[in-house]
Amino acid sequence: MTDPVEPSAPDTVGFHVNRLIGGPPQLTIREVAELAGVGVPFVRTFWRAMGFANVADDEVVFTPFDAEAIMGWKKLLRSSRVDERTAVSLLRAESHITDRLVLWQVEALIDDVARRKNLDDTSARLVVLDSISDDYELLTDQLAYAWRRQLAALARRIDVEVSRRGADDDATELPLLRSLGFVDMVAYTRRSRELDVTQLTELVQGFEFTARDVITSLGGRVVKTIGDAVLYIADDLETGAEIVLGLIEALKADPRLLPVRASLVQGRVVSHSGDIFGPVVNVASRLADIAHPGTVLMDESTAAILQASPTGHQYDLSPRPVVEVQGLGEIRPIELRKKPEFEADD
Repeated sequence: MTDPVEPSAPDTVGFHVNRLIGGPPQLTIREVAELAGVGVPFVRTFWRAMGFANVADDEVVFTPFDAEAIMGWKKLLRSSRVDERTAVSLLRAESHITDRLVLWQVEALIDDVARRKNLDDTSARLVVLDSISDDYELLTDQLAYAWRRQLAALARRIDVEVSRRGADDDATELPLLRSLGFVDMVAYTRRSRELDVTQLTELVQGFEFTARDVITSLGGRVVKTIGDAVLYIADDLETGAEIVLGLIEALKADPRLLPVRASLVQGRVVSHSGDIFGPVVNVASRLADIAHPGTVLMDESTAAILQASPTGHQYDLSPRPVVEVQGLGEIRPIELRKKPEFEADD
């Protein structure tokens, strides 16, 4: 990104916005509907699914660029490959992910400018605004590349998943057998009040980036970040155990970060809107809440499965006192640790 010398001006921002949306707005919702060959309700559904506010009938908001996108969705619906409900779901997914993506990217650029130019937050934002569309072709090309790579990886995982299923699988159960858990920072709320903007950013980014690196490098995936916590998932329990213990060690090794605690459970979930749901997720959340700093807790059934696995002999599984957990009743947590003689192999 080329750093401009002067801060942004309103006409400069307008230039970049028009560059991104295909020119200055020139069409009302009725006009863009006519250009796309659809009804106004179709455009309203499209616009809301994209996550944008309703527009008045006489408000000039759209460009031919929008009409092209709407025509693409009309063509998909007419092909009968998906119905309208699915199309709206796909649109919502795009909007949600790209909203988070552009926010992440722009905030990263603002942080970069603030650090390298020693600017306050307002000045850094003005500098970024002054050239915000300059690299859009590179960023969109990389987005397409990343999307194709992620879809290819998902296709392989689904293929493996389906090949493992048998005719005797219980159709009433949640479909996906996974290992998952939470890792969260201890005393984050209190500590965050003591930090300035730069320190808080470094704390949050250090935690999240380290967690993502460990999880993905060991074969897992990040489901979501929730403030001071990360929900991770793995396709098998042995991978999940390696991930969660690796997380504890990696986060403990960084002196900038707070102590963490974690959980690991195995069970069935359903995936929806990029998230996972099921009773096992609640168990994992509660176990992380009651874990002591620097420890990993499992439930008894998960511990039994891990102990019986080919790598079960590598772990110490230590029962802890039974606890009453709101909404789940009594749980006997099992603390997971790697035996010292196997730690050198990590």
